[in-house]
Order: sequence, then structure tokens, then C-alpha cells
Amino acid sequence: MPEIIQQMDEQMLVWIAQNVRCTLLDPFMKLYTQLGNTGMLFIVLGLVLLLFKQTRKAGLSALCAMLIGLVVVNFTIKPLVARARPWLVIENFVNLVPEHDPNSFPSGHTNAAFAFALAVCRSAPKKWMKITAICMAVVMGLSRLYVGVHFPSDVLVGAAVGSLCGLAGAWVIRNAAEYLKRRRPIQE
Repeated sequence: MPEIIQQMDEQMLVWIAQNVRCTLLDPFMKLYTQLGNTGMLFIVLGLVLLLFKQTRKAGLSALCAMLIGLVVVNFTIKPLVARARPWLVIENFVNLVPEHDPNSFPSGHTNAAFAFALAVCRSAPKKWMKITAICMAVVMGLSRLYVGVHFPSDVLVGAAVGSLCGLAGAWVIRNAAEYLKRRRPIQE
């Protein structure tokens, strides 16, 4: 990571830890961020969307998007960049939740959240679903900073890559559906 970005990341993260963390928010942020472990919150929501005909396309798009994001972030970018977690770099820095993946860049939780959100935005039938998905993604990214397991640039890049994966997932499902419609034999 370029030195100027690393310095800004460290300063912002220390500022968050010193000025934003509070006993009122700690339990919520710890719980919410851990619901994102392995993308579980968003996988469950994607599966719930599959249960209803009206939201099935959104559920398929979201699950496809998160699968793309998993491959791009967790199997490709993270191992290649291998950026150390904040508490390994910043002296006396305390993270609020355990994190076993040693690689910080980009945020996989934020990637999954934004992949889900953008796929839902492209495919869900109701505006409230789209707004809720975006709000959930933003809070997931902020929670990763709050608990101190990611640098700000990790979260920003996770959101950007996740957004692209969300658009890609929606595109794949939309085109697959159109292809299947064309392939169906005409019933007489």
C-alpha cells in the first residue's frame, strides 16, 4: 500500500476508535459485523428472496453476485495484496472482534454486502427493498471500521468491487433468464 494512503488510513482508524466508539454502539456494531462473517447475513437474505416469486430474480442475482465477489476478493485480491490487519500495524490498537483472516485488503464483508445490495437494486421489485439493501451495506462497511478490523481504504475498495460484482450478478441472471426463455419450445 502506498505510504501516504497507509498513513491516512491509520490516522482515520485511530480517530474512529478514539472519537466514535462508545458503550452504546459497541454491542450493536459487534453483532452486526459478525452477522456478516462468511457473508452469512446476506446469503440468508438471498435465500429468503428465493422463496417468493416476486423476489426470486433478486435472490438469484444477489447470490450470483456474492459468489462472483467471493472469487474476486477472497480467492484473488486478498491473497495477492496480503495487507496486514490494523492491530498488526498500529501500535496499541485494539480491535473489538476476533478476525482470523490475516489479510485486510479489501474488506470481504463489505464486498458481500455491496454485491448483495447492488444486485437487489437491479432486480428487486420494490423501492424499499433497494433502499434497505443499500443501508445494510453501508452499515456493514462502517461496522468493519468501527470494530477496527479494516482500514478505510479496505472498506472503500470492498464497496467498489462489491458494487461491480452486484451489477455483474444481476447481468448474469438477467441474461440467463432471457436465454432460457428463447430456448423453451413453443407449446401447442
